Amino acid sequence: MSRLGKRPVALSSKITADYKNRQLKVKGPIGEMQFDIPAGVELDVNKEDIKVIVNFDERESRVMGGTIRSLINNMVVGVDEGFKKVLVLVGVGYRAQVSGQKLTLALGYSHPIEYQLPKVVTAQVDGTTKITLTSCDKQVLGQTAAEIRKYRPPEPYKGKGILFEGEQIIRKAGKAGKGS
Repeated sequence: MSRLGKRPVALSSKITADYKNRQLKVKGPIGEMQFDIPAGVELDVNKEDIKVIVNFDERESRVMGGTIRSLINNMVVGVDEGFKKVLVLVGVGYRAQVSGQKLTLALGYSHPIEYQLPKVVTAQVDGTTKITLTSCDKQVLGQTAAEIRKYRPPEPYKGKGILFEGEQIIRKAGKAGKGS
């Protein structure tokens, strides 16, 4: 098992963890999450921290120890602080609107694209071109951002598309003119 996997996951005073029937439930100020613990891995849950206990005789449980610890840590951070991804629309006429759990995108197609957000993800649009996605579930948030980005991935010639905030697109030179 990895060195990181041996570390306990610290719980703040705002977070409660409950482990019964191989299912871990973590509740915090932002939300509540649950995770089914696979066979071969056990947890020691108390008020201060969660420790992952692995059966070192079985290779699969030894390998899964670090992954399980990371998933539990993401749950704890998610219900305490939450996760955020920012998408930026780059292109003439590219706009976004959000109403409830429906994100409407105008990306240069003949029709607007309507994307239904998952229940655990909330969106906020700043100035029509900046979409801020927040959630307590890191995996669902990343998947949602990837699905939205798939509608208009960044292209290298003009730099248009849906980009993550701070992302740099390596630009390519256009086609050379005739006789040059």
